[in-house]
Amino acid sequence: MKNKLIDLNNHLFAQLERLSDEKMKGEKLTEEIGRSKAVAGVASQIIGNAKLALEAQRALSDGLIRGSLPKMIGNESEEHEHVPNRTK
Repeated sequence: MKNKLIDLNNHLFAQLERLSDEKMKGEKLTEEIGRSKAVAGVASQIIGNAKLALEAQRALSDGLIRGSLPKMIGNESEEHEHVPNRTK
């Protein structure tokens, strides 16, 4: 899967548009609300993972950690072998 955060943003806005349909009523609306809660829960997890990856990259860039990031956190298209150039 090659989804990006912009795709998540688009899905969230599409879900918002579905919820904004004033013609939707009753059971169909209840189903859509349930779907929206599920989408929001998954979106929160994706955003949390992205935040963790960003924090790890910042820590690496700031010299707080050495070596490379695990593929799960780092950019898989590049190997991050970082040697801090700051003097402390």
